[in-house]
Amino acid sequence: MKPLRLVLIALGILVFLAGLTFTLQGYGAVGPGSSFMYQNKTWVYTGAVVLVAGLILAYAGVRLNERPAAAATSPQP
Repeated sequence: MKPLRLVLIALGILVFLAGLTFTLQGYGAVGPGSSFMYQNKTWVYTGAVVLVAGLILAYAGVRLNERPAAAATSPQP
C-alpha cells in the first residue's frame, strides 16, 4: 500500500473520531460537565461536519490510485 494512501486513511480515521467526540460531547453523552463543548448544540453540528470530512478523507485514501478491473487487464497502446 502506498504511503499517501496510509496517511489519508489514518488521518481520516483520526478526524472521524474527533468529529464523533465533538458530537457526543455536544449531546452531553461523554466528557466532563465543565467542558465548554458539553451540551452545546453548536458542537453537535460542528462534530457532524468533521465526522463526514473524516469519512471523505478515509474514502479518498481507500480509492486512491485504484483502477477499474477492465482497465487493468486491457493492453496499453
